[in-house]
Amino acid sequence: MSNPIDPAYGEREALLVLEDGTTARGRAYGARGTALGEIVFATGMTGYQETLTDPSYHRQIVMMTAPHVGNTGMNSEDPESQRIWVSGFVVRDPAPRASSWRADAELEDELREQGVVAIAEIDTRALTRHLRELGVMRAGIFSGSDLPTVPGAQGVAALVERVRAIRPMAGQSLSEEVSTSRAYTVEPPEGTPVRGTVVAVDLGIKAMTAQRLTERGLRVHVVPASTTLDEILEHRPDGVFFSNGPGDPAAADAQVDLLRGVLEAGIGFFGICFGNQLLGRALGYDTFKLDYGHRGLNQPVRDVLTGKVEITTHNHGFAVDVPVGEPSNSPYDGGRYGRVRVSHVSLTDGVVEGLQCLDIPAFSVQYHPEAAAGPHEAAYLFDRFVAMIAPETAAMSAGEDT
Repeated sequence: MSNPIDPAYGEREALLVLEDGTTARGRAYGARGTALGEIVFATGMTGYQETLTDPSYHRQIVMMTAPHVGNTGMNSEDPESQRIWVSGFVVRDPAPRASSWRADAELEDELREQGVVAIAEIDTRALTRHLRELGVMRAGIFSGSDLPTVPGAQGVAALVERVRAIRPMAGQSLSEEVSTSRAYTVEPPEGTPVRGTVVAVDLGIKAMTAQRLTERGLRVHVVPASTTLDEILEHRPDGVFFSNGPGDPAAADAQVDLLRGVLEAGIGFFGICFGNQLLGRALGYDTFKLDYGHRGLNQPVRDVLTGKVEITTHNHGFAVDVPVGEPSNSPYDGGRYGRVRVSHVSLTDGVVEGLQCLDIPAFSVQYHPEAAAGPHEAAYLFDRFVAMIAPETAAMSAGEDT
């Protein structure tokens, strides 16, 4: 039997509580109850369905900075996985109904059906500025019978303590919580010749990633995060891919050891997002947590070698600590993997956005070249992967998405 709600809160109200004691009262949206996690903001003007279903947001409360959310509803074609992964959702002005011909369902209905607690009608701009100044922090959304049962500040203080009890994102290894439980294969589209075989280690992989690989003629074996090197080698791959995913790369020791085995086997490697951080660790570099991360569809990145600037899609709260400048020997085991250079940097804050190994076939980027939703300026990286692992057929696909 639930306790009576503090009369100061109405039945349709919700409360957002941050670990520093900041609170915001809004309208209950989606499911009723409690959502706990690290609160982050995403700057995309669209693509909220892809954001919600991105496994990289596991254990995070996502706040959309765009004021209008829900206009395009939800559909069966755009999800990046089989479920919504965010712990909670924060929006300012939700659309009362979808207005897209592609919509199969309303956003709020889908949130409610999947048990995702959300809050609407709060000042997301002010909250974003707060997080930019102080950094991401733990938070909770409370609605329905989970609103304070004790009146006033005392009731809110109890919720703040619940939020502070959440385990911080730093130090958490989460890939195996979102990874596939069994291996599966994605074939190239009908009529597309097979140009190579890739093993994609699912650390939180997005559906569009496999599509970008297969449309270039690569047969993709998607395997769990717990896969061993011997299991990868059984597929006789031309290349290995490490996907995006949630959690702290400093805690992913098993995946780092697996990647070192791939590099020592001489197999071509490509990693994105979490995969970029793991390549950095495998090469002997450290990683660190960003104050508030990069999340959105409009992040400028500069190619260090060419000077070209790309507008890219990001979703990461950690980064690799590698010196920008001339190539240098990787620090792991006396430079076992040879020379490494930073290939891309963020024009927002100078964070490393890409690595390239010069003596072994391996490269990675911190952003998302599959870009769903988002710009496609970085899709050429998939062609670069094909050229590295199947050079005799690379010309067949070069330039398809440059």
